Amino acid sequence: MSRPVTVAVDATGADLGPAEVARGAAAAASTGIRVILFGPIAELSAALPGGAAENVELVDAPISIAKAADPARAVRQHPHASIVQAVRAVKEGVADAFVAGGATGAALAAGMGELGRAEGIRRPAIAAQIPLPGAEVTLLDVGANATVRPEHLEQFAFMGRAFSRAVVGVEHPRVALLSNGEEATRGTDLIRDVHERLSGHEGLGFIGSIDGSSIPTGVADVIVTDGFTGNVALKAMEGVSTELFHLIKRTMMASNRGKVGGLMLRGPLRGLRDTLDPELQGGAYLLGLSALGVITHGRFTHVGFEHAVLRAARAVREDLLSETRKDLEAAGALRPARRRSAQPDSVVAHDA
Repeated sequence: MSRPVTVAVDATGADLGPAEVARGAAAAASTGIRVILFGPIAELSAALPGGAAENVELVDAPISIAKAADPARAVRQHPHASIVQAVRAVKEGVADAFVAGGATGAALAAGMGELGRAEGIRRPAIAAQIPLPGAEVTLLDVGANATVRPEHLEQFAFMGRAFSRAVVGVEHPRVALLSNGEEATRGTDLIRDVHERLSGHEGLGFIGSIDGSSIPTGVADVIVTDGFTGNVALKAMEGVSTELFHLIKRTMMASNRGKVGGLMLRGPLRGLRDTLDPELQGGAYLLGLSALGVITHGRFTHVGFEHAVLRAARAVREDLLSETRKDLEAAGALRPARRRSAQPDSVVAHDA
């Protein structure tokens, strides 16, 4: 792009408050990205050096709908809410992408209401990156659609493939379908139907079905599933990872020998912890809209928000939307636009 990428950031959904988001956004802006922060301007300003930072614009938007029980209704009732204003900035061409902290439902509702789906896309999907030593696996959907049809998962496969290539940097992504076994005959009627569809696309890189135990092995670069299953799988892996590190720490501290061993392993374990740290992935990506969005965990610190802005900007620079459309067009997987529905079923994957 000939001009700096601009990212609109909703600062009101984070557990640690708008100031934490502002610090992360300012760190990302120091790399040359332009950031527009939407939130309570007094808190945002107080978090920045001298009340301002280079490449950062502050917009006073104190209304938050991050925890709204009915996000779609909240978007309609509060057009000046911070997330709505951030997404609207993208719609109006003021920004190239948006970042929302800890408000999956609100971000999805605002995205559908303000931006709408990309032409030919039936459903948006939330794509999460699972960091593994030496690899990054993209899992989608992890929260936008609790129920899906075969054509939705078919499109998710191409959306994930384009994302893996453009953002993760995998030249030839291997695409798999999440099932309860590797055989094509396993799974529900839906899964068997999708398996047949994906097998018919020669250039997709489809390697077949995998079960849950294969997700963290790196056998596939892109794993496709519905939002309910993906959300459960993602949270189960995050929980196991967190508890495993706690168990290792407790075990090492339980004896003097363990403490000595812990000192010797401190460096390698810190490196492994950093590899698995979700904050360094920048959150999950809302794909399938007419513009790009990134949704972070509500519990993220400034580090997570910095990486969210950086990843959003990278996807813009790599022209992820065009790459996705090219893949779908080449495969004949785009569908005629249907009458616009209210909102997809959200299972709120990343709300705190």
